[in-house]
Amino acid sequence: MLRKTVKVLAWISGIFVLLIIGLIAYVRTVADIAPPVPESLTALDKEVVEIDTGLFKIDNNWFKKSESGLYELYVEGDPFERGVANGKLTRELVHYQEEVFTEQIHRLVPSDFYLGILKYFVGWFNRNLQENIIEEYQLEILGVSYAASTEFDDIAPPYQRILNYHAAHDIGHALQNMSLVGCTAFATWGDESEDSTLIIGRNFDFYVGDEFARDKIIAFYKPAEGHKFMMVTFGGMTGVLSGMNDQGLTVTINAAKSDVPTASATPVALVTREILQYASTIQEAYDIVAKRKMFVAESFLIGSARDGKAAIIEKTPDDIDLVEARDNYLLSTNHFLGNKLGVSQLNQLHVKTSASPYRYKRLGELVARNKKNSVTKTAAILRDQRGLGDKDIGLGNEKAINQLVAHHGIIFQPEKKLMWISTAPWQLGKFVCYDLEKAFAYKAESNEEIYEAALTIPADSFLLTQQYRDYLKFHKYRFPFNPKTGLQPDSIVKWNSNSYHAYMMAADYYYERKEWVKAIPFYEKGLTKEVATVQERYHMEKNLEDCKKKNK
Repeated sequence: MLRKTVKVLAWISGIFVLLIIGLIAYVRTVADIAPPVPESLTALDKEVVEIDTGLFKIDNNWFKKSESGLYELYVEGDPFERGVANGKLTRELVHYQEEVFTEQIHRLVPSDFYLGILKYFVGWFNRNLQENIIEEYQLEILGVSYAASTEFDDIAPPYQRILNYHAAHDIGHALQNMSLVGCTAFATWGDESEDSTLIIGRNFDFYVGDEFARDKIIAFYKPAEGHKFMMVTFGGMTGVLSGMNDQGLTVTINAAKSDVPTASATPVALVTREILQYASTIQEAYDIVAKRKMFVAESFLIGSARDGKAAIIEKTPDDIDLVEARDNYLLSTNHFLGNKLGVSQLNQLHVKTSASPYRYKRLGELVARNKKNSVTKTAAILRDQRGLGDKDIGLGNEKAINQLVAHHGIIFQPEKKLMWISTAPWQLGKFVCYDLEKAFAYKAESNEEIYEAALTIPADSFLLTQQYRDYLKFHKYRFPFNPKTGLQPDSIVKWNSNSYHAYMMAADYYYERKEWVKAIPFYEKGLTKEVATVQERYHMEKNLEDCKKKNK
């Protein structure tokens, strides 16, 4: 009987193993993405030449590092050749960016077993990704992928990896409750601006570690088709997060609440890229967004020199909405505002539970206080760390406009073709200004600076304070994926004494060690502070109640 049972179990185990092998083989098959075929591969034979210290060229394409700490890149031509030039010129940054990105994934998912499952899931989920990306961008991404490291070939081939990385912002939607995506943007014009011109400011608060945000590239593109444009990017990324074209059209993106997607579509960053390259008005931008299938919800804030105003295009996998201003300003955080999508059940739930509406009110408070906006006032708003009524809500609070996580802050004056981009750290370093027309006229024959030094906005004086130095100690432990080695509860709250998050971390430290008596006062104090989300308040209330029960 025992021998028979063993045989049956062995037979069942064998069938199970075969099913797993079959499933993996199936996923590998459906997830295998065949790269597009360029008309010519001659671009691969061209070599990078260093014509001056730190100034590199391939034909007319060039790359260098500014004294500001920002990298500057110019590429032109057909899709594949500009992708190859981009990859060759920025090879070290492509390697570094992938390295820190994968390291952060390992922090989020430390188990090799679960990482293996995740790899196959992402492969299956994105099996139709290429079908939703126009051939022009497929070819450009292919060109960049020739510069990718072979170190990560166990994850997927280079082209497939770089293609999938373009959906990183979309995947970040699922991490909104970890404060990884919480952007803020606004625009003023007419009687709301000092000189009546359109001014747009935005913080791109997509956070996957300080290392990931370290090497920002200001890229200037002159494609064979479409408009010339500039964008803020990083190694290996051809999609757009923030940018402006030579028609004076700007685009920035803010994540909105999404249902859990069931399959991939066009990554938001590539829809944004298409807008910059092919649109010159709000209507043309709307038409591009309308025809693209997306798998997450997003707000596109479009500024237009031709229209003399800004508008917000709201898009979900199923619908689209256009938000136009009643007055000469627009505000955008992370919830929908339109008559159609703004009243959806999912959006209304997000309004009730997230930090977005509070941040929206604070943004409105500051814009109203400024009366007539200017570029320097816009920078001050992007750096603001306080809550409603100037309340001290602790540093790094998701309800603040400046959450001390920004990948970059950026300011546009479309009618003047001017753009200011923040330097490290976050949006606290100096904002350096680029004149789009002068930048495209630059001839890379010497290593001179191309940003407009006279228009620089100085670094925030907050960087000189003890409060900032204390925050850096707190920041080391702030996110769930940060190692908690050496965490001292009393020090955490001392470094950021008005932050609910500091008290929550201190309380959680004791809770995990079953030191209920020590956890209770930290939870109680944390609940008296400005808590960012309903979920975090519930977490503290639940754990506090549990501590009191177990302490009886």
